[in-house]
Amino acid sequence: MPGTIPHWIDGALREGASGRTAPVTDPATGEVTGSVDLASVAEVDAAVAAATAAYPAWRDMSLTKRSTVLFAFRELLNARKGELAEIITAEHGKVLSDALGEVSRGQEVVEFACGVPHLVKGGFTENASTGVDVHSVRQPLGPVAVISPFNFPAMVPMWFFPIAIATGNTVVLKPSEKDPSAALWIADLWKAAGLPDGVFNVVQGDKVAVDRLLEHPDIKAVSFVGSTPIARYVYENGTRAGKRVQALGGAKNHMVVLPDADLNLAADAAINAGFGSAGERCMAISALVAVGGIGDDLVARIAERARTLRTGDGRRGCDMGPLVTKEHRDKVASYVDAGESAGAKVVVDGREVRPDGAADGFWLGPTLLDNVSTGMSVYTDEIFGPVLAVLRVDTYEQALELINSNEYGNGTAIFTNDGGAARRFQNEVEVGMIGINVPVPVPMAYYSFGGWKASLFGDSHAHGTEGISFFTRGKVVTSRWLDPSHGGLDLGFPQNA
Repeated sequence: MPGTIPHWIDGALREGASGRTAPVTDPATGEVTGSVDLASVAEVDAAVAAATAAYPAWRDMSLTKRSTVLFAFRELLNARKGELAEIITAEHGKVLSDALGEVSRGQEVVEFACGVPHLVKGGFTENASTGVDVHSVRQPLGPVAVISPFNFPAMVPMWFFPIAIATGNTVVLKPSEKDPSAALWIADLWKAAGLPDGVFNVVQGDKVAVDRLLEHPDIKAVSFVGSTPIARYVYENGTRAGKRVQALGGAKNHMVVLPDADLNLAADAAINAGFGSAGERCMAISALVAVGGIGDDLVARIAERARTLRTGDGRRGCDMGPLVTKEHRDKVASYVDAGESAGAKVVVDGREVRPDGAADGFWLGPTLLDNVSTGMSVYTDEIFGPVLAVLRVDTYEQALELINSNEYGNGTAIFTNDGGAARRFQNEVEVGMIGINVPVPVPMAYYSFGGWKASLFGDSHAHGTEGISFFTRGKVVTSRWLDPSHGGLDLGFPQNA
């Protein structure tokens, strides 16, 4: 019988009391493998209360002891990350190697957070004025919320919670109800690493849980990743409630291929960035811009490679797995239908895929559309599936305008052997993350992750030093000691002397 996936509150599993659940499926088989509890307002409040109660002791714990817990968590994660990858594949559908890569990229943020004593160092100025010293410190905010998407159930939460915990905050994580088990595995690992109860909590749920976290007076900040409409909603409602919010939204990532590029390298990159994780990545390439007369040759090379990909169960060594739900699979397929009806040429048709997997899996194979125009929905919308649209332009300037006029600005890439063109592109393109002959330019943990325009709401990107700043606030202390000559009344504004 399917099991029930509960919450994790104050260091222990807690079964739901709301009576509401949602099914959890194995996308490779279509089988319902369990049900996840959907939190009520009272259950969210219980998780926040646990985080609030744990905060003072965790905030006051020395950086040395906090770092010890972070290092222990890192070692446990490194030793057991294969377990987490299997959980991700079973509920999300991505192939095991991709799931393991997700965990490894999240681990990089844990390793970055292990250096928290250096990262939160303040400054000190001696004798700023006569006998007066000034120093600055960074202090934690309190309980914070992380609301994460289905496509990276381990990596995206790990963009946020290692830094939040390392800097002295407590956390309430609301994972996607589509693949909720990874969050519980992570919570149990934190406990094994020695994290005090209540510092890391998990509430399973839907919009009820999200809305309560956004309005709860004890939640001081919210980190979110998801679609642009929901990111905007989270940002507007969270900030209205007086919280710090970083809300990372959707994407329509372009890959520009200039005439001088190595077309074999570009074709390989287009396959990897367009069809990895079945295109369910916010950094996936979904629009390929062929510049000049290379379009026919490049499309032929991509098509040749796409037809060799093996779509199927991620536990069978396939190249690409299913989509996360049947509803999402059908929605993505409808974009292919619409593009074909609007005049795009279907070069490789994933609707006809013969998967290495169960008949009831949520399959859609790699799909390549050529001669796509900017008015087609397959170009304008974030599809979030294995559909690569090829647009053709004559010049670099037209390619740049295509990207800069798009509402999204998450990631982009250019393929060229011309250093001058690459340097010009990285300067002129209005996008937050840029790859030069790198198709998926996800930054290392010590740099920030985030887009521009409708791909980000708020001033702070994820991880890196921006993450440290987001989860702390500055305080400046001006002090004078044991100098009675400065006594007496003086109502004037303080001046340096």
